[in-house]
Amino acid sequence: MGLLDGKVAIVTGAGRGIGRGEALELARQGAKVIVNDLGGDWDGTGTDDRPAQLVVDEITAMGGEGAANYDDVADWDGAKRMIDQAVETFGSLDILVNNAGILRDKMVFNMEEQDWDAVIRVHLKGHFAPTRHACAYWRQKSKEAGGAPANGRIVCTSSTSGVLGNIGQSNYGAAKAGIAAFAQIVSMEMSRYGVTCNAITPAARTRMTEQTFGEIKSADDFDEWDPDNVAPMVAYLASDAAADISGHVFYVYGGTVTLFRAYSFDTTIQQRARWDPEELVKQVPSLFANQPTRYAPPTSDLQQSLRR
Repeated sequence: MGLLDGKVAIVTGAGRGIGRGEALELARQGAKVIVNDLGGDWDGTGTDDRPAQLVVDEITAMGGEGAANYDDVADWDGAKRMIDQAVETFGSLDILVNNAGILRDKMVFNMEEQDWDAVIRVHLKGHFAPTRHACAYWRQKSKEAGGAPANGRIVCTSSTSGVLGNIGQSNYGAAKAGIAAFAQIVSMEMSRYGVTCNAITPAARTRMTEQTFGEIKSADDFDEWDPDNVAPMVAYLASDAAADISGHVFYVYGGTVTLFRAYSFDTTIQQRARWDPEELVKQVPSLFANQPTRYAPPTSDLQQSLRR
């Protein structure tokens, strides 16, 4: 018996790395899995059918059920075909894991328009398009059941580059920050239909992280950078056990799971009149109290690791 017995899942970008581990873990927990992957390189160029099919073969070898999908997650019609394939192949859809992504890191003053557009498209629209079609399916399912919960689960993939920032990743970080907000808003919109939406910010050794940080190795017997470490939390969020958890962002790394705190109001200055700029020159510094006025990433050991 697994946490996801009888469920049907889609995992995008599941041919390698974190997505592969997620697809295998969902299958291990009893889900039937649509393994989506274009099979392109880490920068989004090229295609290859083999990675997705190899993961399906692994699922089948362990006694599970899976099917490959090669649609572009950021293509409107392709995303709809992916949702339809799950329903037509396995009879329903219960789980959507949005994982597909690419990297094109450059400093903002060197970034070309196509580097920005490609990363925003794959990450941000590549989350929106499948989610939109999945949510339409679950909304209709709930309506046909007289308002009963559809019990859908969405897990999005943000990044610490989005919630904390990282030099050289203005395109990637902007997309990932958008994904964190997207997950929160989708959770609000879909709660009435019994659908949850959460996001993870994973840290692991993948083709993409090696492009940024080089080869990452663990210092002890437990491989904290193994991408498969991310999958158990995704399986949990996809399960009925997490039905009351929605709209949150979790950092997942090695054996660590951390709940991020969303933006919140801090210090305030206020008067019952429009501010004069000269007055703000005097008053705005008080907002920072003992905080630095220039943003810098967190500095604790854990928070330094989050940036990866």
